[in-house]
Amino acid sequence: MGWFEALVLGLVQGLTEFLPISSSAHLRITAALAGWDDPGAAFTAVTQIGTELAVILYFSSKIGKILRAWFFSIYKKDWRQDPDARLGWLIIVGSLPIVVLGLLLQDAIDETFRDLRITATTLIVFGLILLVADRIGKQQRTLDHLTVPHGLGFGFAQALALIPGVSRSGGTTSAGLLLGYTRAEAAEYSFLLALPAVFGSGLYKLTDIGKDGAPAQWGPTILATLVAFGVGYAVIAWLMSYIKTKSFVPFVIYRLVLGALLFVLIFTGVLDPQEGPHL
Repeated sequence: MGWFEALVLGLVQGLTEFLPISSSAHLRITAALAGWDDPGAAFTAVTQIGTELAVILYFSSKIGKILRAWFFSIYKKDWRQDPDARLGWLIIVGSLPIVVLGLLLQDAIDETFRDLRITATTLIVFGLILLVADRIGKQQRTLDHLTVPHGLGFGFAQALALIPGVSRSGGTTSAGLLLGYTRAEAAEYSFLLALPAVFGSGLYKLTDIGKDGAPAQWGPTILATLVAFGVGYAVIAWLMSYIKTKSFVPFVIYRLVLGALLFVLIFTGVLDPQEGPHL
């Protein structure tokens, strides 16, 4: 991987990680259209560390309160009903599905799920799910209403994002809307829930970087991660302001158009679903 390629992919990661349009799908599609090798699940997982560092910075005050309350709740009973302590425990509960499924489906994540036909399908299908959730969700609940079943519901939705095209934020936000949470509260829990999964996955996949004997990949990967961090922070700030008054419909339309275009490029032979473009 070259430096320019890393810069572009870092920008794509930062721009798309928090929008409900799937960053892994955009990394895969961008590489395919540019004629580059598939950056792979390892590169995606590591660069996502950059965007999650942006989450930590943006929600630093909230995360600090959660960690403090959660720590005290371990050995002080009177802290266990604290809303921030409960949220900390429910982030752990919500992280369980992706940990289990991520380990069980590791080979499929690295190979089978990266087929562009699957990506196109999930872009469209989960775009429609997001539309339905945005339209019928009651949007009355806050994170104070979060329960263990709801946490697991969010968690299984997050696990679906192991498939490029689903979107971690899109899947978890859709689940939250269907459970009656507001857009802002569903998005916030989505971002917080991603922290253990993304850092765990990124650190786990660190050993896969450079496995092909190309140590120069470390430099570009670090560059992409830093770019993703800076751009990702700006996107979080914009999105959290946007969804307080606007719907997800523009993102749904974008997903449907991109999925349809991807199918056209595949079936006309312009793109090989498992490799790059036919030029």
